[in-house]
Amino acid sequence: MPTDQPHPNIHAVFDPATWTFSYVVHDGPSSPCVVIDSVLNYDPKSGRTQTHSADQLISYIRDNQLTLQWIIETHAHADHLSAAGYLKKTLGGKTAISHQITQVQQVFKSIYNLPAAFQSDGSQFDHLLVDQEQLPLGARHFIALAVPGHTPACMAYQFGEAVFVGDTLFMPDVGTARCDFPGGDAHQLYASIRRLLSLPKQTRLYLCHDYPPAGRAPAFVTTVGEQCAQNIHVRDTISAVEFVQMRKHRDAGLEMPVLILPSIQVNIRAGELPPAESNGIAYLKIPLNAL
Repeated sequence: MPTDQPHPNIHAVFDPATWTFSYVVHDGPSSPCVVIDSVLNYDPKSGRTQTHSADQLISYIRDNQLTLQWIIETHAHADHLSAAGYLKKTLGGKTAISHQITQVQQVFKSIYNLPAAFQSDGSQFDHLLVDQEQLPLGARHFIALAVPGHTPACMAYQFGEAVFVGDTLFMPDVGTARCDFPGGDAHQLYASIRRLLSLPKQTRLYLCHDYPPAGRAPAFVTTVGEQCAQNIHVRDTISAVEFVQMRKHRDAGLEMPVLILPSIQVNIRAGELPPAESNGIAYLKIPLNAL
């Protein structure tokens, strides 16, 4: 994989309500940029959405006179709503996600009993990415790396020696993503992680989430070397058999994320809310006793 590009400028925005890091990646003032894993704030008690996390991204982009070229997702998140639709309306740009999003859409179209008008072909997104695809970003490019396991549609994105890994890996003292969502697979996740950890040891891995233990502040970047040596779930001394056994046992005791039911039905629509009904209000569906 090419790693000869200079390190890009990376600006992280942390959403403390969902422990999510979003990123703006660019080459300096007045250059094109990409936003990775944006957050639309959502209060499940009131059903209200807000845009203060996305507005931080927008302010940074405007302050640096950047041009938003791509709005990309590492996967269809189950723990926060995507602000991709809001960013696109405000700043332009094209949305992109793994072409395997169609698998996720098909599963959740059935779970939510979505109408026939909802197409499970990925057409809600401007571009569907395949493994090893290279997309231009000004004078550089980024490479899409398929890393299924947490979901079938997980993609990491490589910009030279920086890789945005989504939920595939967490900080070494937290471990790895769960695999018990529809289409998740612990064997696939192990293979995906080993793919990432085969990169040069100095490669920087940028995380979508951090759930720090007491006494540590949230962090968003680690290295391949640190993960190989220290990750509590998947360091170099842990075999595939051991990882799969651990992951299945651990996942069996985990609760569902608080926002999984609201978020997925927005995120499979590329960050757009469901169509408004005859009274002008959009509604989220909560399937009872389905998960």
